[in-house]
Amino acid sequence: MTLVLTEPVNRTILLLDIEDFSRRDDVAQACLRRELHNVVEDTLAEAGVERNMQYREDRGDGLIVLISADIPKTALLRALLTTTPDGLCQYNRLASSSAQMRLRMVLAAGEVAFDRKHGTVGGLVGHDLNQSCRLLDADVLREALAQRDADCALGVSTPVYQGVVRHGHRGLRPEEFHRASVSVKKDRLELWLHGPLPYGTTGPAQEPASAESESTGAHGEGAGRPPAAELAGRGAGTTFHGGTVSFGGSQVLGDQTGVSGGHVSGDVVMGNVQREGRGEQA
Repeated sequence: MTLVLTEPVNRTILLLDIEDFSRRDDVAQACLRRELHNVVEDTLAEAGVERNMQYREDRGDGLIVLISADIPKTALLRALLTTTPDGLCQYNRLASSSAQMRLRMVLAAGEVAFDRKHGTVGGLVGHDLNQSCRLLDADVLREALAQRDADCALGVSTPVYQGVVRHGHRGLRPEEFHRASVSVKKDRLELWLHGPLPYGTTGPAQEPASAESESTGAHGEGAGRPPAAELAGRGAGTTFHGGTVSFGGSQVLGDQTGVSGGHVSGDVVMGNVQREGRGEQA
């Protein structure tokens, strides 16, 4: 018997994965799984997520948690940045070296549907969920956790950063999140990592300045002005037509090309050549 695919609904997506889970023996794995549920339980409770506002799917070495869109993402982020690290710290203080737990975490959002099969569990379907899982598997998140002394590393998707984090709500500091390019299984995505990027990792290249920033238009200030790079390549030639031009308090009078045809008083530097003297006729 196959149940009908539900309509996709918007959910906040929380993904967690235990570092080096497969290297532990069965006893340690069971201990880690229990503690992961405890930490997640405390985190969701701190964010005000009731039982009927969440769905959890056990992935063995981690969890997929879908949370009602009615829960503010600000509350979830604050809990992930405080309650989760605190819970991990308290557990690891008493756990043996073989049962230490460190987590990779991703908070994202998107449309998710269910395609349940009779006699089985799970059945989550959705492009947004797939992309979120790619972020959790990203090397930059794995390396960030490996290079830190902290017990967890958090990344958020671009929609969560743009819609929530960058506005600097209480407890959230945008400057603590850093953008990184992510390539996983032919997908190229962006992850906003909380904390510094791993050593050897750089953020995406800055977008080129728009044409509007190079010239303010036909009637504005700087209209028709060549780009700075073009000006830099023209050398030291300078032309003045009439009027009085002052260099550091000295005056150049008359129509000038370079510095000629007038009276120069003081030191004038053009290119790498310095002319000195007072009262000289240039």
